[in-house]
Formats: sequence, C-alpha cells, structure tokens
Amino acid sequence: MRRTQVVVIGGGQAGLAAGYHLRRLGLDFVILDDQATPGGAWQHTWDSLHLFSPAAYSSLPGWLMPAQAGQTYPDARHVVGYLTEYERRYDLPVQRPVHVSGVHRDGALLRVETDHGPWHAGAVVSATGTWWRPFLPAVPGRAQFRGRQLHTVGYRSPAGFAGQRVVVVGGGNSGAQIAADLVHDTELTWVTQRPPRFLADDIDGRALFDAATARRRALDQGAADTGGVASLGDIVAVPPVREARDAGLLKASPMFERLDADGVVWADGTRASADAVIWCTGFRPALSHLAPLGLRGPRGHIPTTGTRALGEPRLHLLGYGDWTGPASATVIGVGRPARDAAREIAALVL
Repeated sequence: MRRTQVVVIGGGQAGLAAGYHLRRLGLDFVILDDQATPGGAWQHTWDSLHLFSPAAYSSLPGWLMPAQAGQTYPDARHVVGYLTEYERRYDLPVQRPVHVSGVHRDGALLRVETDHGPWHAGAVVSATGTWWRPFLPAVPGRAQFRGRQLHTVGYRSPAGFAGQRVVVVGGGNSGAQIAADLVHDTELTWVTQRPPRFLADDIDGRALFDAATARRRALDQGAADTGGVASLGDIVAVPPVREARDAGLLKASPMFERLDADGVVWADGTRASADAVIWCTGFRPALSHLAPLGLRGPRGHIPTTGTRALGEPRLHLLGYGDWTGPASATVIGVGRPARDAAREIAALVL
C-alpha cells in the first residue's frame, strides 16, 4: 500500500503552490497530475493569451516570475516555462501522467484511486481547476447548426477562421480577447448577455487581486459586501482588446434567442449567418473525482470554510475561484489560500 501524509490532485499552479507550502512545513506528500508535461491548463490556451499583470505581480510563492523579454504582460508560453522551472526549482514530487478516478473514505485515511493504483493519505488537496470542464449553455437549435462549434478550450488562433463568418458568444475576458483576436481576419459578430463592462484601462491583475482580497476580508468581518472584482467590470482592457475597442471594431450585439442550420436568430427575427460559433461561456469546477465523498452542494460547489470541505475535514479545495480563497484561480492569488490549507493540514496530520 502506498501511503503518504498528503495527496495533492493536480499539478498546475494551485497544486504547485500547495506543494511549496507543504514542503516548507516538512510534510510528506505527492502531487498527482494527469497531464503528460508541466504547465497545467496554460499549455492548452489560445496562442495570443497573455496575463493581466506584469510578471513580478503574477508569481507563485517563493519565486518571482522572471520578466519576459519585450513583453509587459507575459504570454501563456512564458507561464508554462515558469511553472516548469518552479516545479524543478523546489524539487516538487510530481507524478505524471496519473489520472485520479475517485477519492474515498477508508477508515482513518482517504483513499485516492488512480490508473496507477491507490494511494492512502491523511489529507487530500484537490487542485484540478476548471479548464477541464467547459460549460455550454442550452440554447435552442444548437444541435441543428451545420457550422463549426467550439468552446474556448478548442480555440487556438485566427488562422483556421480567416474569411469566415464567426459568432463569438461571451462577455467576459475570454470572449473579448478571442473577439479581438478574430476581428481583423473574419466577419465577426460578438454576442454578450449584457452590454460589455470594460474595466478602466489602468486596472490590471494587481488591482483585481486587491479587490478580491478586500471583499473576502469584509465578508469575514461581517461588513457589507464590497462587490469585489465584479464591482469594477467584467473585461480587463489588455492591449489587443483596448486597441480593437478604441478602433470601433469591438462592438457587441445582445444575446440571440436560438440557432438554426445556418446561423443565429434574435427574438425579433433578425439573423446572422455563421460558419462557426465559439462559445466563451465559462467553466464549472472539475470535481468528479470527489463524487464518492458525497459533498456537492448548490451550483456544483462543495461547501467550504476557507479551503477545507465542511463535510470532510481531511479534504481541502484549492484554486477553483473565490469560494476557495480570494482570487485563488489566479497565479498571484493562489499562494495565500495554499499556505492556509497547508497549515491546517499540518495541524491535522502531524
């Protein structure tokens, strides 16, 4: 029987941050990652994706991300390189590719079932993120559309869409960035549920992290909800988005009512023909491996206090969003909840 004090599930930014703090506390642990190479979800993003913040403000605990030559905001490839080196720098015990199928209670321990056999541990950190569970809305006619449909996770570059009629659905950062990516090479229709809310041009990831932290602090102290990041807007005006917006190229239409075989149709009968629809409609937390524990609550979330699952004190969830720590789904934001989780786990298993 393979046994360790802590199993961390997921070797992306959240799993590595957890590993850093577990190592500093002297715990025995293993990180199980189902990807073949380091870098987590960053190695699967679209080609033009950049961080919202400069490198120094986009770092995991212990080591500042080096600047990328010629770039104020590092691109995804730079982030993959940083995570790869971070893993090596701290000699984190990552095993890959290992797929975790389920976490089960097994007496005093938790049993983690994998395609390489089970692990037993006194505590588990789930850090699988959301990228692996894209959300597609139930829009009428989606099955009848004869063109190409893909989610954010399937988009890479404008190269495969040049000259086509493309509908991009989504008013968040991914929708705005992919729309800006496509606007010069396609006949673009950008569709949003509500009018786009651009953040002020001088706001980047640093300000977003501060807003998320202030909101969590206010809620913890019983004060009024500050609104956090949502109070500032939905879209960070990164340079490509800002340039397309200022040039008058990034104009949004309201959400359509349905699709038909040839495109999208609004409630008043207006239609737009389309060769492709790109759904930038978000993600859900990837938690299927935790189903045997029976912990799921409203909206698919597992109720937590901090990062600890209320229904299973040996389980911590890290990196899924503000419900597992302020800005915990970001590189800069995951460090603090990872530290807190590691301290709670140390108090439990040592």
